Amino acid sequence: MQKILIVEDEEDVARGLEINLKKEGYRILKTGRGNTAVDLAIKENPHLILLDVMLPGMSGLDVCRELRKKGIEAPIIMLTAKGEEIDRVLGLEIGADDYVIKPFSLRELMARIRVRLRRHPPGLGEGVSKYRFGEVEIDFEKCQATRKGAPVELTHKELDILRLFLRRRGEVVTRDRMLDEVWGYDSSSTTRTVDTHILKLRQKLEPDPATPRYILSVYGEGYKFVG
Repeated sequence: MQKILIVEDEEDVARGLEINLKKEGYRILKTGRGNTAVDLAIKENPHLILLDVMLPGMSGLDVCRELRKKGIEAPIIMLTAKGEEIDRVLGLEIGADDYVIKPFSLRELMARIRVRLRRHPPGLGEGVSKYRFGEVEIDFEKCQATRKGAPVELTHKELDILRLFLRRRGEVVTRDRMLDEVWGYDSSSTTRTVDTHILKLRQKLEPDPATPRYILSVYGEGYKFVG
C-alpha cells in the first residue's frame, strides 16, 4: 500500500484529503506542522507528500527545502492559496514537483497524484547510484557531488536532470521532455527554466562552461549528455 504524507494545518482540508485518499487505497500519514513533517518523512519514507505552503512555524517552502537536504526524494505536491508566479516558481526551484492552487478540484489532484506515483513507483531505483565523468563524481544516493575532489552543491532539480541525462546518455533530450519528466507541469510553460538549470549545471560541472564538453546543446532541439 502506497503511503501519502499530508502536511496541512487546516483540519477540514486535511480530513477531506485523508477520507478521499483512503477511498483510493492509499495509506495516510498526517500532520499540521512543518517540523513534525520533516521527522515523519524521514521515519516513514512516504511515496508522495502533499505539502501546504502556509503552515504555522516552519513554512511549507522551508519544509520542502529541508526534505530535499535530508535526501527525501518522494514527489512533493505543494498546496497553495497563493497565485503569484514567483511563489510557484520558487517552490519548483527548491525541489517541489508540482503545485495545486486552493480551492482545488479533487479530481485534478487525484490525477496529479497518480501521475507522480507512476513516475516514482515504489521500489523503483533511479538506476545507477554513483557516476563519474571527467573530474566529476556524483553520488545520487547521498545527493552529493564533487569536482576535482571538492564538494559541489547540486539542487534536487539539477540531480533529476542528471538522472534523466544518464538514462538518455548520448540521445537528444528535448526541453519539453525535460519539463515533463523533471518538473511535471504542462508544456505551455516556459522552457527558460530548463536553459537556466543547464547553464548552472555547466558552471558547476564543466571545465569550461563557455565551451561545454559533456552537456551539449543541440540547436533547435534541446541537449545531449556525453559524459
